Amino acid sequence: MWLRNPLNRIWLFLLAATVVTFSLGESGLAGRAGVVSLLVMFGLAYTKGILVILDFMELRHAPLLWRVLLIGWLSLVVAAIALAWWLGLRAA
Repeated sequence: MWLRNPLNRIWLFLLAATVVTFSLGESGLAGRAGVVSLLVMFGLAYTKGILVILDFMELRHAPLLWRVLLIGWLSLVVAAIALAWWLGLRAA
């Protein structure tokens, strides 16, 4: 069965997470009332990024420096987007 391959299971998770993220984004719950849905979207996006970095870019067994650099970059990007969203809520 093709689900025995871990990459196939990760790919299915990425697809499901994309559907959930898209559905939450299109639902209109991303404003003040939808803080929980927005945190779920950020969490899923971060998890998807980690899985892509480690498994599809094959850095799971790479030197620690490469993993730290790429996961650090991803963390900074997600944090900057979350900060911009939070600042936008305060300005409104």
